[in-house]
Amino acid sequence: MKQSLDLKLGQHLTITPQLQQAIRLLQLSSIELQQEIQEALESNPLLEENEREDEAADAKGETDTSAAAGLDGTDIHNEPETLPTADSGPDVDSSPNDDLETEWTDSFESMTAPSGSRSASDDDFPDIDARNSPPQTLHDHLLWQMQVTPYSDTDKQIALALLDAISEDGYLSCKLEEIQQTLGKHPPIELDEIEAVLHQIQNYDPIGVGARDLAECLQLQMKLLPPETPNLSSALSLATPQNLALLAGRDYAQLRRSLKLSAEDLQQVIELIQRLNPRPGNSVTSSQASYIVPDIIVKKVRGVWRAELNSDVSPKLRINRQYEKMIHRGDSSSDNRYLQDQLQQARWFIKSLHSRNETLLKVSRTIVDRQRAFFDHGAEAMKPLVLHDVADTVSMHESTISRVTTNKYMLTPRGIFELKYFFSSHVSTADGGTCSATAIRSIIKKLVECETTTRPISDSKISEILSEQGINVARRTVAKYRESMNIPPSNQRKSLV
Repeated sequence: MKQSLDLKLGQHLTITPQLQQAIRLLQLSSIELQQEIQEALESNPLLEENEREDEAADAKGETDTSAAAGLDGTDIHNEPETLPTADSGPDVDSSPNDDLETEWTDSFESMTAPSGSRSASDDDFPDIDARNSPPQTLHDHLLWQMQVTPYSDTDKQIALALLDAISEDGYLSCKLEEIQQTLGKHPPIELDEIEAVLHQIQNYDPIGVGARDLAECLQLQMKLLPPETPNLSSALSLATPQNLALLAGRDYAQLRRSLKLSAEDLQQVIELIQRLNPRPGNSVTSSQASYIVPDIIVKKVRGVWRAELNSDVSPKLRINRQYEKMIHRGDSSSDNRYLQDQLQQARWFIKSLHSRNETLLKVSRTIVDRQRAFFDHGAEAMKPLVLHDVADTVSMHESTISRVTTNKYMLTPRGIFELKYFFSSHVSTADGGTCSATAIRSIIKKLVECETTTRPISDSKISEILSEQGINVARRTVAKYRESMNIPPSNQRKSLV
């Protein structure tokens, strides 16, 4: 076997730590980015937030400063000259220290004021305990009520088994025979005992909990209504599995024959049923509110739509100059190496953050430029747009555009939209042009909103109306768009009056 040396030329891409960090920051949402920045500020002593305390002082000379900065591209920090005003009066003995002391005194008094004095501004103080406490579950709510109810040892064991079998919607998820098997045979427990304990649980809050089906859930709620409630007896007759199946199928003719009611009376009975809660457990289970912070703000300036970054999302960072001056060249001590590493990481982080903001702003401005008709006229004027179109405009890869537009939101005068909302496929029109799928969805939604409830419009009719407007859409495509907007079919949208 002969050994030899060969030379080969090739290209390969190496994902450096800097590139990995830039890609990771690029796909973070605004809230995740704020957490990432906060962690970086806490872990890296050479990284600090640029609060720019002199912004208030430079506000008076904003015009002159911005003009001077625009000439040579440098920041100019001039102390504005304080001029006397008409309201200031001839008093020249007042000093800034007196104003500062007064401000500190007012702030201290407001912070130390008793709770009763805050009655006018209680809404300004968030409930920290409620926000940070774990969400209450339906099982916890029912368990608390069971603990204050006098039960024997056997009944308490049955009640615990029943509570474990109640789903988050409030329904009993298994049969009583199955619960009897789980309780064991020592001592033997009869089904009548389990049924009696279940009836007690069904009196718990929320009303209707522990029901075995929808009919029983509705009946439990209607039994607590005042006896003089109009159409209460007819509503109780309607709340049976057979009649509810007819109601779900919109078979009003069969319901009228079964209940012997006129169309007007049946409509009132249905309205009474609709006021009840078919999922009583959802009224107890609390969910953590998820907030959306827009990354981009779109405004119309002098007749032109412009997209700008939300400055509150990504604060300006800088290198701490004091720690940077402590780094000595040629010093190989552990402290100096630590500062050098932290300095390099801080520079990488700032550069990656700047690259993220620059890419996000470039993509957002391209979207706004392509979808100006949407901002002027609404969703019906949305134009077809795919990732490839934006990638060609900004000279980036489609995967980068996908990362930028995921979990990023844009605040517009028409509401808050995810950047991916502005991307949609196209449908051919009769004149050879294209129409956005988002625009078609908007047209379908408006047609359904304007329809007559007694004679709802069908998917085939919607397809015909779109064809008359020059948009060639099949019935199956209309059904797909309708289902994506959670609009039920025409037979489920029909009402009596």
